[in-house]
Amino acid sequence: MHDWRKIILEKTETMQRAIEVLNAESLQIVLVADEENRLLGTITDGDIRRGLLKHHSIETALSIFMNREPISALATDSSEKIFSKMRSKHILQIPVLDEDGRIVGLETLQHLLKKRRYDNPVFLMAGGFGKRLHPLTHNIPKPLLKVGGKPILETILDQFIDAGFSSFYISTHYKAEMIRDYFGDGHDWGVSIQYVHEEAPLGTAGSLGLLPDNMPKIPLVMMNGDLLTKIDFQQLLNFHVEQGGDITMCVREYDFQVPYGVVETNKQQVTSIVEKPVHKFFVNAGIYVLNPSVLKNVDGEISIDMPQLIEKTINTGGKVNVFPVHEYWLDIGQKSQYVKAQHDLDGFHREQD
Repeated sequence: MHDWRKIILEKTETMQRAIEVLNAESLQIVLVADEENRLLGTITDGDIRRGLLKHHSIETALSIFMNREPISALATDSSEKIFSKMRSKHILQIPVLDEDGRIVGLETLQHLLKKRRYDNPVFLMAGGFGKRLHPLTHNIPKPLLKVGGKPILETILDQFIDAGFSSFYISTHYKAEMIRDYFGDGHDWGVSIQYVHEEAPLGTAGSLGLLPDNMPKIPLVMMNGDLLTKIDFQQLLNFHVEQGGDITMCVREYDFQVPYGVVETNKQQVTSIVEKPVHKFFVNAGIYVLNPSVLKNVDGEISIDMPQLIEKTINTGGKVNVFPVHEYWLDIGQKSQYVKAQHDLDGFHREQD
């Protein structure tokens, strides 16, 4: 691990000195700071070359040609937020500052990718008709409806990539060619995307039986292709492994308030009246982790939904755990939810900028 403190120079030092540091430390960036270690600018190889093209000598002070508006991150920013910013800005390094603008570290894309890489395959369900969103889905599959300027499924894909996943499978049926044409083999995202196609609808779990036999024998993350969420996929995988279950199902708390006073009785006598009670339930959040052994229970020919697969797993002695989702979660199944998603995703993007 390189020491980022060695790449900090004062603005009065020269281009020659910056070149020496760039060559010696291999971090591909120099940080220029004042006496109190506040960031003033940055210098990369590109800045050096642009300076030379302007006929600056190697004795030119760093203050003359440094980037005075560098992109930075705060020490309080999460790794997810820093990674997202670096990816969106197409930068390989980012100085980390405290609230007073002082340099407290340097994060690199290489380091973030190295510490957050998962071989676990991700299976995204994108074969539904989206009938509840008609007429929006008359000519386009629901996962390709745009929310915040990009398709729902692309937002999901980006979140998994940001979390360190790179191997994807997408199930298709309705207007499958549109999804294939948009995402291709994943090359534009730097990942691998393969497709399983349902010739006839197989339910919410049936396409699991169409996955190739040569998949790695590690847990599979499965998610509906019409969800917005900020769930921490690393925590989900860790939970699945620690609990030792065959399936982990994400659940969301759902409150239902009875709009009347509920009368409790014992035969003909009133025992109590509860005014507008609130009942709390866990509902299926459409995100799962499945062990490879579970996939053997799906043949890819008979339609089966996830609740049926879960019941089958339990009835055959398997263990199914629940992972409560307290983070943001929205199922885009109806027009009102689609409108809400448009507003909510603006907040997603602002947090990442």
